[in-house]
Amino acid sequence: MNPNKALWEKGDFTRIASSMRESGEALVARLNITKGMKVLDLGCGDGTTALPEAKLGAQVLGVDIAANLVAAGNQRAAAAGLKNIKFQEGDASDLKELDHKSFDLVVSIFGAMFAPKPFDVAKEMVRVTKPGGRIVMGNWIPGDPTLVAQILKISASYSPPPPEGFVSPMTWGVEANVVERFGAAGIAKEKVSCEKDTYVFNFAGTPSELVAAFRNYYGPTMNAFDAASKNGKAESLQRELEELFTRCNTSKDKGKTSIPATFLRVTVSV
Repeated sequence: MNPNKALWEKGDFTRIASSMRESGEALVARLNITKGMKVLDLGCGDGTTALPEAKLGAQVLGVDIAANLVAAGNQRAAAAGLKNIKFQEGDASDLKELDHKSFDLVVSIFGAMFAPKPFDVAKEMVRVTKPGGRIVMGNWIPGDPTLVAQILKISASYSPPPPEGFVSPMTWGVEANVVERFGAAGIAKEKVSCEKDTYVFNFAGTPSELVAAFRNYYGPTMNAFDAASKNGKAESLQRELEELFTRCNTSKDKGKTSIPATFLRVTVSV
């Protein structure tokens, strides 16, 4: 199996995505989506941004590599009574089933950044976007002190080294890399803008309970715990993550967790 597919079909990312809904809706509200606009949501998961896009009247296609998340997205769309959205399996680095120049807007929030072959990902996003259209990405930033960058950094320190030729998904959080990748796809530097933004995880439980959700349902963290358990270091990993989540929690309610995370918001004019 494709290792990226295996990673995201491991566990159940919907358990994490439930803490991301409010910020997903807020982000989509700023994308100037109009009724009838054709939108591709790439690496869409179970629809955290795709469903809000459809609720604004766009014709939305959600594409994700994980079959379980595609199924969950279609179930959420059906439950919401949305007829203008569908989810299907696909690989962000090879969108062969999608036509050239067919979308007004391509959105990928913490999705396509995890696909292998980043230059191919940029090329494919540009290829399927109509002239005059836009691409909007949300990418975690390497070394950033806030939540997700630190989860991935800590998890990597307990995991085996990646295979030769592996390109870290976090490299999408570096502006120079973004400009280079879209430049190779034919986009001029001045048509690429990057700015830091904030995404908030809101969870109806304690920081320790949110750590448990990541440990049990989030592929990268699950893999880190698998490796740490073999080395007798699972308790150390647990402790590091609990300290991180507790330190980053801004909620005044002891039974709830609210954690802001910084990301790079990329906008490309095609």
